[in-house]
Amino acid sequence: MQNEDLGYDAFFETSRVKLGLVDFAVARVTAQHKGGYKVKNVSGEYLAKVTGKQMFEAVSKEDLPAVGDWVALDEVGQDQAMIRKILPRKTLLKRKTGDKNRTGEKRETQIIAANIDVALVIESVSRDYNLNRIERYFALANSGGIQGAVVLNKIDLLSREELELKINEIKNRLKDVKVIATSTLTDEGLAELKKFITIGQTYCFLGSSGVGKSSLINRLLGEDIVRIEGIGVRSGRGKHTTTAREMYFLSQGGIVIDNPGVREVGMADANAGVDNLFDEITSLAQNCKFIDCTHLHEPGCAVLLALDSGQLDEGRYANYISLKKETEHYGMTGLEKKEKNRQFGKFLKSAKKDLKDAGYKDY
Repeated sequence: MQNEDLGYDAFFETSRVKLGLVDFAVARVTAQHKGGYKVKNVSGEYLAKVTGKQMFEAVSKEDLPAVGDWVALDEVGQDQAMIRKILPRKTLLKRKTGDKNRTGEKRETQIIAANIDVALVIESVSRDYNLNRIERYFALANSGGIQGAVVLNKIDLLSREELELKINEIKNRLKDVKVIATSTLTDEGLAELKKFITIGQTYCFLGSSGVGKSSLINRLLGEDIVRIEGIGVRSGRGKHTTTAREMYFLSQGGIVIDNPGVREVGMADANAGVDNLFDEITSLAQNCKFIDCTHLHEPGCAVLLALDSGQLDEGRYANYISLKKETEHYGMTGLEKKEKNRQFGKFLKSAKKDLKDAGYKDY
């Protein structure tokens, strides 16, 4: 095996030389654990840690290694290594998990994986099927400079006619998208999926719990390496079987990353990704009467005109507005959010006073 088989190429080698790291070995981060990282190169696998200086200087989690990163390291003992530097990333897949967690502490952007070539959005045709979620994953991938493709799984649950309707629905919403229909029960579509995955390229599996990500990876590996649990009887939804991101190397070439299932796909710095994904709306917006048009109610809005005429799909428009609002919210500073809430409070107070003056006693 060569480093190229692990995804190493001229981009990373040039960066390594520019950073003066030619005396260090390079390895790829294949898994992240509480106590450190698992890294792999032509010499083998190591358990690795970052230096105390790196931990101290890290401003956010983006400054620390993630699964998929290439790192320069020292071999400090048998199967042990110390990470000295993260090589510049080609692409980065990340998401927001909300402003605060259950304890009230502020949540940071969560890094899903680095240096991904293709995001494989896995969606089951079962009751949890959601077209907007697929589009949301594509916006995240797009914002990180990553190509997207859809794997429509568990197709043994549908008739051929129902399957064709779903495929057409996805292709109508996401133009020129690659859709691969699969079933781990009948093995249908698995040959096409294997053919789609090429040597030296890295594919990250994205999707909710229970859509079959781990089962698909096991089929690609040819053995049951990734742990799988059943579907909940009451909810019909999958359980969180994958608890950590991990990289796997296929015998025919190609690299896949299993990713814990998530139901909430928060948009992180994805404004450009949303604009690129909804390029037809972005193009229409250039003809709006007002530069700062929100495409919600303004006169002379080219987007609303296209919506009214049927030129623009209602579902696609609604998802675009939702994603734009979300990226705007996450992009605001705490002070800006506070001011926005203050202005809204003043508006409510004024509205209630006007209603009371008009004779509405409840106000």
